[in-house]
Amino acid sequence: MESTAHSFPENARRALQDDTLQYMLAKSRSGFQLRRAAAAQRLPEFEALRDQGRDLKNHVLEHLDVYLEMFESKVVERGGHVHWCRTAEEAREAILGICQKAGAKTVTKGKSMIAEEIAVNDHLEAHGLIPIETDLGEYIIQLRKEPPSHIIAPAFHVSKEQVADAFRAAHTDLPPDRPLEEPRELITEARLMLRRRFQEADVGITGANFLVAETGSTIIVTNEGNGDLTQTLPKVHVVIASIDKVVPTLEDVSTLLRLLARSATGQEFSAYTTFSTGPRRPGDLDGPEEFHVVLLDNGRSALLGTEFQEVLRCIRCGACMNHCPVYGSVGGHAYGWVYPGPVGAVIDPALIGIKEAGHLPNASTFCGRCEAVCPMRIPLPKMMRHWREKEFEEKLQPATMRQGLGVWGWFARRPGFYHAAARMTARMLRRASGSDGKLGSLPLPMLSGWTEHRDLPAPEGRTFQELWAERRGKK
Repeated sequence: MESTAHSFPENARRALQDDTLQYMLAKSRSGFQLRRAAAAQRLPEFEALRDQGRDLKNHVLEHLDVYLEMFESKVVERGGHVHWCRTAEEAREAILGICQKAGAKTVTKGKSMIAEEIAVNDHLEAHGLIPIETDLGEYIIQLRKEPPSHIIAPAFHVSKEQVADAFRAAHTDLPPDRPLEEPRELITEARLMLRRRFQEADVGITGANFLVAETGSTIIVTNEGNGDLTQTLPKVHVVIASIDKVVPTLEDVSTLLRLLARSATGQEFSAYTTFSTGPRRPGDLDGPEEFHVVLLDNGRSALLGTEFQEVLRCIRCGACMNHCPVYGSVGGHAYGWVYPGPVGAVIDPALIGIKEAGHLPNASTFCGRCEAVCPMRIPLPKMMRHWREKEFEEKLQPATMRQGLGVWGWFARRPGFYHAAARMTARMLRRASGSDGKLGSLPLPMLSGWTEHRDLPAPEGRTFQELWAERRGKK
């Protein structure tokens, strides 16, 4: 996927002016939050499970090489193949080679953010193969030729009417006057079109929510069942996963599964939790003849031992973006790359560079809601601050921002001047406010962002330090 993260400000402005997007964001925002809160409340040990999940992933990251090698040995022991890929290019070539060796023409795919990260669809199409997304949301955005806007609900930004338009444009062999007003009609048509694709596919590609070192199993968590058809009907099943998805045992997986669906969609468990362990064995009723696992690094191992290692605990539930006020205002496409929201603000600069994705760590109110709801207790705001520090050190920020920070730093090192300036500014802004106590504009162009889209509440006239001193004096 080609990044537009460097254009985040422009992307965000377009998103704020998109009425359809704003309607869909408002419609879905509270639903995710309420369902997650209810699911957590129904499980008394939910907070203890979060601690267990955090500790488990920390242990894995400290011994990642051991568990990855154990996973590989178990996959091979059960007749599968493991492909180690350092870069996106290596992963694309590995998948293409498997497909070409199988003589594939049609490839079905389950939802996979890693596949988006390495742009595998474009690569397969460039070599004459036809990749078909089978997750309904992914299928919709594939028809619309756009990337996902959310890691668990890729098409939640698309209205029912837009889905109908996409189906009419793509499914030209169906009657043009067919009714497509109701969700059931849309789902029925998607099922009809995808069923033949499942039957035609020579290779099925899925992602993996978890890799189990103990058994060599890969696990996918879905609500549609398309993943099962993708990995059992074709003669070749390819799993693509990043190296941080490995966990030691089946018991460990059960802990993380209890957290995943509750944090993502508010379900106790997703409708389908499917374990794949090697190719079809004698006596099996279904399953692929070949089983391949493509393990992708793509910059993740470089995070080990750094201040960003903790982001590798992420289990891709999407809770951070479901609760993020910035994501809730501009949606996923504004972030400009595969991973949006708070987790994207941390992982994207690591994978595509702070020069390309430097806007993203700055696109945060630091309200802390992302860390508060993360099932793995990832300190996302802290790591965004680290990226801001690196951006400052490399002098990547605009000159006005650096100059502003320099002025603030000068005052911060001189408390007397700072308090005097704060008192003067607070009184000036109070006098400049309207009768409602709000500021419709600020005098300096560099400050216009505070009032461009809303009125800014003016200070009451006295600073915090003055109020604090007054209250201490009364006691």
